[in-house]
Amino acid sequence: MTVLTLPHGPRIAIDTVVLIILSILLGLAVVDSAQVPETIAFVARAILHILPYFLLSIALAAYATATGADNLIGKAFQGRTVVAILGASLMGALSPFCSCGVIPIIVALLAMGVPLAPVLAFCIASPLMDPAMFALTAGILGFEFAVAKTVIAIAMGLIAGFGTMTLVAAGYLNNPLREGIGNGGCGGSKVRAPNAVVWRFWNEPARVEKLRDSLIKNGLFLGKMLVLAYLLESLMVRYIPAGLIATYLGGTGPGSIVVATLAGIPAYLNGTAALPLVGELISQGMSPAAGMAFLAGGSVTSIPAAMAIWGIMRPAVFAAYFAFAMVGAVSAGLGYQFWLSL
Repeated sequence: MTVLTLPHGPRIAIDTVVLIILSILLGLAVVDSAQVPETIAFVARAILHILPYFLLSIALAAYATATGADNLIGKAFQGRTVVAILGASLMGALSPFCSCGVIPIIVALLAMGVPLAPVLAFCIASPLMDPAMFALTAGILGFEFAVAKTVIAIAMGLIAGFGTMTLVAAGYLNNPLREGIGNGGCGGSKVRAPNAVVWRFWNEPARVEKLRDSLIKNGLFLGKMLVLAYLLESLMVRYIPAGLIATYLGGTGPGSIVVATLAGIPAYLNGTAALPLVGELISQGMSPAAGMAFLAGGSVTSIPAAMAIWGIMRPAVFAAYFAFAMVGAVSAGLGYQFWLSL
């Protein structure tokens, strides 16, 4: 939220994303006023096209909140380490947490003595996919792409989990949390003391209120991010030569996949905004495999995600997290390329 103070007037709070959208439109009006109505029409058509998937995604997220389905997370970490890694990778791909949203869960799990391996598996798998993101991905990039990304989320979790288990067995990555990090706060309570899941929640007014609040909150958040994403996409269509994208991110070789993975670090905004951008890049010549690598890598190695993990993990653990994420993203791109070639 950005606060503007008018001269001799009140302070006005403006959402940062809305401010960015307005600034882009204002800047466009200054440098190329004829493009403004075309850009607005482009965004409107794109939103209309994705509207059914958008409504489905916020409904799924709200249902998970109202029923308390996120309390199932703790069960994924029970049992032996190998079983816990499998459960954490699967639960990570189903849980509604972004790369920063998993931080309280991670802290709580480690503070409870859960082994690092399944925790990192969950940490990497979770931002990649969830039911709401699956609906949006299917609507924008296709059902096959969404299924492949779900499989990749689980696979990347397994890579991180078993890789970490190997390093821990060799005597590395002890005491993962930085000094002074707490027990996960309110977010960690879902793991420490999970409540029962109530699938038939509509008879409980408090849960119905949660549903309504979640619909409004997620609708506004996803809506503004999609508007920003399609706004940026319209500018890409207008001003970026298609040949430039095809030159660096096209083709079937590993080079474009590595470049796309690295590009995800500074360029990835969030899962919602990234989908339309990747869709447009693919239409301009980016290989679908490179697009997959961008999404897989960016979700866990983007600057905000990396800063969040760096803030709680010791340097050696952060290095392992980053390395597993990069290896997983490149492997995701190469694996998807191989699948498409069959």
